[in-house]
Amino acid sequence: MENFNRDITLSIIIPVYNSEAILTELVEHLVQILPGLCQAYEIILVNDGSRDGSWQVIQHLCSDVLRLRGINLTRNYGQHNALLCGIRIAQHDIIVTMDDDLQHPPEEIHRLLEKLAEGFDVVYGTPFKDQHGFWRDLASRFTKLTLQNTMGAEVARHVSAFRAFRTKVRDAFANYQAPYVSIDVLLTWGTGRFAAIPVRQDPRRAGVSNYTFLKLMRHAVNMTTGFSTLPLRFASVLGFFFTFFGIGVLIYVVGRYIIQGGSPPGFPFLASTIAIFAGAQLFALGIIGEYLARMYFRTMNRPTYVVDKEVVSGLSPSFSKSAPPSPRSGKGLEG
Repeated sequence: MENFNRDITLSIIIPVYNSEAILTELVEHLVQILPGLCQAYEIILVNDGSRDGSWQVIQHLCSDVLRLRGINLTRNYGQHNALLCGIRIAQHDIIVTMDDDLQHPPEEIHRLLEKLAEGFDVVYGTPFKDQHGFWRDLASRFTKLTLQNTMGAEVARHVSAFRAFRTKVRDAFANYQAPYVSIDVLLTWGTGRFAAIPVRQDPRRAGVSNYTFLKLMRHAVNMTTGFSTLPLRFASVLGFFFTFFGIGVLIYVVGRYIIQGGSPPGFPFLASTIAIFAGAQLFALGIIGEYLARMYFRTMNRPTYVVDKEVVSGLSPSFSKSAPPSPRSGKGLEG
C-alpha cells in the first residue's frame, strides 16, 4: 500500500438496486477503509429504481454519515446508466465503481490504486474465479468477447464492475446522450491505457444477482448494435456469400442442362434454395432494423437517466461549496 500517492482524492460510485439489507454494512466498511487511502473522498449511492426500501436506507445513512451523497432515479434505467449518473457528478481525482453487494471488498481498492499509479488510466479488478453457475458464466464470457470486439482492447476479457479510473477520462463522453450505455466502451473513447489485476471476490452477503443469463445476453446485443458496426459487416458478408452461392447454383443448373440436356428435380431443390435466401435476407433485415430502431430512439431524445431526488450528508472536506450542480437527467445540467 506504499506505491501510490495518498494525497489523491476518491469518488466511490455504487449503483444500488434492491439492496436495503446490505447498504449500511457496505457504507460502514467503506468509511473504515477510505481514510487510510486518500486525502478526501465521497461516496455516491445511485438508487436505480429499487423496489424495496433502499432509498429510505440511503436517506438515513446521509443523515448519519459524512461524505455521502444519495441520488434517486425516477425508475430503473440499468446499472451502466446509473453509473454514468454518478460519474458525471463525481468531484474528485479518481473514480472507483463497485457493486452494492460487498462482493467487491473495499480492502482491495488499494490494489487498483497501486496499479493506476503505474501510469494507467483505467484498472479493472477481476475476480480470481467466477462464482456463478454454468449458464451465467457462459453468458458472461460471451458478453466479454462481444465487449472485446467493441472496445478493441485485449483487456475487455477481464472487465468487471470493480474498476478505478482517472476522472479526466469522462471528458471524452461528457456529451454522450443515448438510452443505451456501456461504461467500458465509453472509457475507450478517452484513453487506451487499460490494465486488469486479479482481486478477491467475496460471496454475496444478501439477495441474489440481478444479472441473469437473458439479461447478460441482452446487454451483449445492446453493446454490439449500440457501439459497433460488426453486425452490419456480418450481414454484408452473409449477403456476398449467398450471392456467390446463387451464382454457383445457376452455373450448376445451366451446366447440367447443357451437358445432360435436363434440369434437376424442380420443387424440392427450388424450395430449399428459396428458403435459404429468404432466411439470409430476413436475418440481414433484422440487423438493419436493430440499427434503425436505435437511430429512432436517439431522435426521440430519450434521456439516459432522470434524477428524482438528491440528498447530501452536508458540507465536509470532500464536498466543495463551489461544486457543479448535479445533472437532473442524462440530457444535461439544470440550475
